[in-house]
Amino acid sequence: MKRLIYMAGLLLTLAGCASESRVPPLHKLPYPAWYVGLAAPKHMEVWVESVDVLDQRGLAFFRVHGGVASYTGKAEGWHQGGGKSKPINNVDLPEQIFLRWQSLVEPQAYRARIQIPRWVRDEMVRPERVYCRGSKEWIDDYRFAITLGMAPGGIVKVWVGGPCLGFKEVGRYQAKIEPLGPNQDGKGLFYRAPNPEAQAWIDQHGIPYGSW
Repeated sequence: MKRLIYMAGLLLTLAGCASESRVPPLHKLPYPAWYVGLAAPKHMEVWVESVDVLDQRGLAFFRVHGGVASYTGKAEGWHQGGGKSKPINNVDLPEQIFLRWQSLVEPQAYRARIQIPRWVRDEMVRPERVYCRGSKEWIDDYRFAITLGMAPGGIVKVWVGGPCLGFKEVGRYQAKIEPLGPNQDGKGLFYRAPNPEAQAWIDQHGIPYGSW
């Protein structure tokens, strides 16, 4: 199914190269780009091989983000959104997000398909009056960022939010084990050992499965 969706989006994209009028127009957003953030619990190190997006026009975009994630302040439980963010330019709001990553502390590779509900896209373009602590003024702001949190056992937590408005939880998902294993990003990157601090913490406390 995933491959069929990818191919459908790719065919639409290629068709647009031949005739620009055939590509559905990008919806006008009230900001230059929306963002994807990557996060994981403290010491639970991950390597994100790819974040792919199927936008609300039905077009597929591959490897829009990846690499290392930001880590929360504690190993057990979750923070409230936010992470290593990247602007997603010239891509409409997401309908589905495909995530593939390596959980280095297990080690294991996972993949997930996340359906983004309609209310999330509505929330991303709904202005809200808020006092922003950063600029110390009242502004009309948007929740333009989606955070993907990854934890051992293939747990994915998703939030939508922004720096001034805070984050709302979208959902908690169970990823599947990637049968092809790691190194699907084409860069020759295989499981590496966690850094010494993370490994020392795990040796002492173990992996807190069930806390995410």
